Amino acid sequence: MLLWIGLGLGAIFLLMGGMRAFERAKITTIKTFGLWVIALAGLTLTVLLFLAGRGGMALSGLMLFGPLLWQRWRAARPPAAGPSSRGGSQSMGRRAGWMSAEEALQVLGLRAGASEAEIREAHKRLMRAAHPDSGGSDWLAARINQARDVLLGGRK
Repeated sequence: MLLWIGLGLGAIFLLMGGMRAFERAKITTIKTFGLWVIALAGLTLTVLLFLAGRGGMALSGLMLFGPLLWQRWRAARPPAAGPSSRGGSQSMGRRAGWMSAEEALQVLGLRAGASEAEIREAHKRLMRAAHPDSGGSDWLAARINQARDVLLGGRK
């Protein structure tokens, strides 16, 4: 019993010391760390339940691996080839995951033929709410920036 208390206190000490490491960490890094902590907790719970003779409950402990496995499965899947990946001069230098002009218009909430001023205004409006420094999402801010770049092309 004293051993488990010591291990628990040691884990708390390490986590509290690690909090300093999270001061500059990106939110995605913290989320991934949290998923690994949950997965390891699920594995520990499963082993302890199997050792205690509770196999059915141990299998339910394995369900804590679900979020981690889902994330890994989604990351390993190749992106689906959409209409934007079919030839054309615009797709020649395109990186994997680059959006089409139609997608860019949808992200910024604009219609085809939007002027440069409308594109810049929509970008500015959306970035006020989605910027990571304002508590927004890194991914969403990147998508908004990417949409602006696609629509403005070389007119930066």
